[in-house]
Amino acid sequence: MSKRLLGALLLLVTAGSAFAAFDVGQLMDDLARHKGGRARFVETKYLALLDKPVIATGEMTYVAPDRLEKRTLTPKPETMLLDKDTLSIERDKRKLSINLANQPEALAFVDSIRGTLSGNRAALEKNYALHLAGNPDKWVLTLLPSDQKIATLVLRITVSGTKNQIRSIEYLQADGDRSVLAIEPIELR
Repeated sequence: MSKRLLGALLLLVTAGSAFAAFDVGQLMDDLARHKGGRARFVETKYLALLDKPVIATGEMTYVAPDRLEKRTLTPKPETMLLDKDTLSIERDKRKLSINLANQPEALAFVDSIRGTLSGNRAALEKNYALHLAGNPDKWVLTLLPSDQKIATLVLRITVSGTKNQIRSIEYLQADGDRSVLAIEPIELR
């Protein structure tokens, strides 16, 4: 075998192993290194009861590992704050707080978001089977409920992104309704 052919084969094997190393563990490590930030969002909800989708826009702020604030600006102002195990929602000057520790199915759903943002694989695998496709530059993580109670609410959660940035989250509910959250990071200057 010539040196040139051997070199080309070695290059192919090395390049292939770089992509083979990208797995759920690597993605979780990449996500865990991202300590937070701000983003704009567009959320499109497809509901069986409505003829056309409901579209909401606003901003989100994430501070690792467990604080997420979602401020909806349109069509109606609303603030949702997830701080540790407390979910607070403020709308029309009314505020509701829920302790998620007392709501295991809701906590499992929230942990799908929080676990992905923080790169907490153990939290995700408590309630979901994880399936990863793609490479570090463009990946799709699918979460399939492993708990029957959660599966009665959610069929699948699909998270896609690039490097350590989540760009979209799609929820397919058991009743057929679906929500797609498109996320665009706001660069700090």
